[in-house]
Amino acid sequence: MAAAHDPPPVLVAPDSFKGTLRATEVASAIGRGLERAGLHPPDLCPIADGGDGTAEVLLLAMGGEVRAAPATDPLDRPLKAGFALVDGGGTAIVEVAEASGLARVAPEERDPVTASTRGTGELIVAAAAAGAEVVLVAAGGSATTDGGAGALEAIADAGGLGATTLVVLCDVRTPFEEAAVRFGPQKGADPPTVELLTERLHDHAARLPRDPRGVPHTGAAGGLAGGLWATHGARLVNGANVVLDELDYDTRMRAARAVVVGEGRLDATTLQGKALGEAATRARQAGVPCHAVVGQDALGLLERRILDLQVLLEAGTIAELEDAGERLAALL
Repeated sequence: MAAAHDPPPVLVAPDSFKGTLRATEVASAIGRGLERAGLHPPDLCPIADGGDGTAEVLLLAMGGEVRAAPATDPLDRPLKAGFALVDGGGTAIVEVAEASGLARVAPEERDPVTASTRGTGELIVAAAAAGAEVVLVAAGGSATTDGGAGALEAIADAGGLGATTLVVLCDVRTPFEEAAVRFGPQKGADPPTVELLTERLHDHAARLPRDPRGVPHTGAAGGLAGGLWATHGARLVNGANVVLDELDYDTRMRAARAVVVGEGRLDATTLQGKALGEAATRARQAGVPCHAVVGQDALGLLERRILDLQVLLEAGTIAELEDAGERLAALL
């Protein structure tokens, strides 16, 4: 336990560096750098926003267990996938990326037209069958733009979800009909394919119990959020805010001398509900200095002013993150 005269700690609260480093790895590396420079041990608080790593971050904060279940990947190949149970089993966390993620498909295999969310639906069913009253669906990192058609089919094939409630943790505010235009290219869709996928989303929306078009967040995970909202009454929420609240971020941030945030690529989307943007905004509103260590800085001057970051460093490897932490320590 820290002595009463010890200075307030630095709060290290990075998101994952997508595709390279987990949030826990980033936080630990920056923390080692701060300590190497002679600072007291920091408060490590890895964060997420509904993207990859959300389950790990919430498990660290809430405690729980990981269960495995059979599912299918985006190309309908069988696999064993995991979901988390927390709150004594009353709440489950299903990451879309776990079964339906882009990382499940090699670059040369990517087929944005065929890619299905069926595996995510199978995990949601498994979580409900395990007794979860609430299933948190972390919507980031999908390989799909099927409007949730595959997941809805899997849930229907299982006879539904009974009394289980769905909450989708969204990392974007994109509406349903814009999912292919905004995110199709990164999933392997060329312009004609984006047009085809957009037409398919419109057709799918017209057949759903209620129309998700125009509703914020419904485009998350290639429209999966909208499909679950329209068919199963899923609640769509900003994933970053849910995670930060669960981590007691505000209390820990106000008790810190400074905050260090981070993510793989800092750009305009950071301000659209991403974890770093939400964490930095809360620090600015509380008057706590906020610094950032990112893999790549592609942020415009105006956006940087909005975030009010005091120091911004680039670092892409564990060693570079440790060095960045050491450099920051001299400025705190």
